[in-house]
Amino acid sequence: MKYKLLFASLMLLFFSGETFAQGAYIPYNRDYYHLIERYEILEGKNNPIFHTGFKPYRRDQVAAFLDTLAAGNLIQSSADRFNLNYLSNDNWEFIDRETENSKNPIFGNIYKRPSDFFHYRDSIFDFHINPVIYLSGGIEPGQEKFRLRNSRGLEFRGSIDRKVSFYTYFTTTQTIFPSWVKDYVEQSGAVPGEGFWKRYEGEGYGHFSAMGHINFDVSKSIQVQFGHDRNFVGEGYRSLIISDFSNPYVFVKLNTKIWKFNFTNLWSQKTADVTYDFAGRPTDDRYPQKWFSHHRLGINIGKNFNVGVFESIMKNEFDWNYLNPIIFYRWIEHQLGTPDKVMLGTDFKWNFTPGMQLYGQFVLDEFVFGEFFGIDGDNSIRNKHGLQAGYKYVNAFKINNLDLQLEYNQVRPYTYQEKFENQSFTNYRTPLAHPLGANFREFVAIMRYQPLPRLFTNITAMYQYFGEDPSEDVNFGKNVLKNRMSPNTGIGLFGNVIGQGIENKVFMANLNLSYMIRQNVFLDFSHTFRRQTAQDLLEPNSTGFTQASLRINMIRNDFNY
Repeated sequence: MKYKLLFASLMLLFFSGETFAQGAYIPYNRDYYHLIERYEILEGKNNPIFHTGFKPYRRDQVAAFLDTLAAGNLIQSSADRFNLNYLSNDNWEFIDRETENSKNPIFGNIYKRPSDFFHYRDSIFDFHINPVIYLSGGIEPGQEKFRLRNSRGLEFRGSIDRKVSFYTYFTTTQTIFPSWVKDYVEQSGAVPGEGFWKRYEGEGYGHFSAMGHINFDVSKSIQVQFGHDRNFVGEGYRSLIISDFSNPYVFVKLNTKIWKFNFTNLWSQKTADVTYDFAGRPTDDRYPQKWFSHHRLGINIGKNFNVGVFESIMKNEFDWNYLNPIIFYRWIEHQLGTPDKVMLGTDFKWNFTPGMQLYGQFVLDEFVFGEFFGIDGDNSIRNKHGLQAGYKYVNAFKINNLDLQLEYNQVRPYTYQEKFENQSFTNYRTPLAHPLGANFREFVAIMRYQPLPRLFTNITAMYQYFGEDPSEDVNFGKNVLKNRMSPNTGIGLFGNVIGQGIENKVFMANLNLSYMIRQNVFLDFSHTFRRQTAQDLLEPNSTGFTQASLRINMIRNDFNY
């Protein structure tokens, strides 16, 4: 009852204010978002319309940014002109410039616009509908069954009275994963990025996916979103704060942008754990829930530097105190005398010269001054933090549309774990931040190249070093689902180092070619090589995976973990 009262109160508060025309949020897609963000880096200045540290972005704000690009001189190559046209067509209802109509609409009403299977727009109601399809097939040596994905569904977006925007998406999927992804699912009991699943043809999985949100403006500076989706914090390929790896979750987001400041509040409910039947499948029982609160203040310093500071808290029960959008969570925790899971940290980006960007993150889970600086003991179990450092180079070596990215991530053992039940930084048995959890180091290198306007090339290589647990009843700090106060924590209070436990080294390289046949219709070809060595393996485990795909309005699959 109290949650219904809370929701009703929030809705009354939000709708009582003056509202302004705005758009739905664009689902987070690394390829799509890179096309937007590369022009900020190329200009060497912070985005004048919105802060990029908290994703996803709103369509009307992206459209306003595209209009500034069209009026400037950054768009030079044929690929850049194609990208500007592609992004503008995708958000045409908010573009001030003239955008394309389809040359040959079907039956006069189908695909009148390149981006919309069907749309209707008048002074009150705006509506867009599209099919979402992902058909792929692949081969992995040594595996009997064909690797595949078969996803079908629909997405809707639009607005009412130009004041309340909405988006909804649903698909049904049957898939057989590459071997290392299947091993991950069997070990964790969760399909990355998805929720409830069923078995499909023995070694495959079937699942229904649904996401949706509504959003509106309280004022010119305050925006509200209520939805069931994912969020992503930072500028990197990975995030150590909040990533898009876990299952979508319900949340309320309040975003306030004033002058050089952007303050984001996120309140959400997570799935703390899942119950399984005798065959290892999720049951229909009510799963335990937990509550997550996060706020981040982003500040533009000068024209090309942005820094964000954040605080997050995970609780195993709802508490009104954490609804205060501008309170310091750590103080509340002390006042209540509750051992809630609190994390602090910062992220930054620096467009230090046109075409180049430095970025990074630092997350602090637990801090004891003497142990952190090695005064009272080295490598304490309470020394829990993570670090990210990255570099982006757009139009590298003066080659148009050749973009490079280098990234380093590391997280100390036991970070994100907690000693009390249902307080670890997880959702539906998957990490809320990095896919590896903790106790790892990782190097990522990405090359993106667009040699032709419709051809997108992506080569991603990564090296991972981490320590695994030898058994379920031993905890060396990687598995964020485990209790860090377990009596079998491996090392003890001191001497805990990254890679402890069973040492693993993974090298992965992925080549992906995507050709856009028409707006948001892609033919993909990819090949992945993966090699894993471990102390408990007699010889390296090497495999390859080759697949071809047809995608329509869907995000490309990556298996880079």
